[in-house]
Amino acid sequence: MSDDFGSDYITIVDDDGQESELEVVDSIEYKDQTFTLFLPADLSEDDPDYGFIILKCTEVNGEEMLDSVDDEELLEKVYAVYMEELFEDDEDDAEAPD
Repeated sequence: MSDDFGSDYITIVDDDGQESELEVVDSIEYKDQTFTLFLPADLSEDDPDYGFIILKCTEVNGEEMLDSVDDEELLEKVYAVYMEELFEDDEDDAEAPD
């Protein structure tokens, strides 16, 4: 995801009707599925609830939808893939000549 123009934000509404603003961090592919990683934009980094939110991207009637992932093992694997890609990018940047 490019940050040439700054961060992207979305607002989601949970099942209780509560709105949350999320900053889009990145999207990754894992086992032929797309997952998007977010950080809560309306929480302080010191808040105990602050952390990555991983949602699965699906398409319903041609419209992109975001679905929660209830499988903790799947969430851990997606997070691990993201961290691996992140550190690979950092290593590539460090090796690139100026």
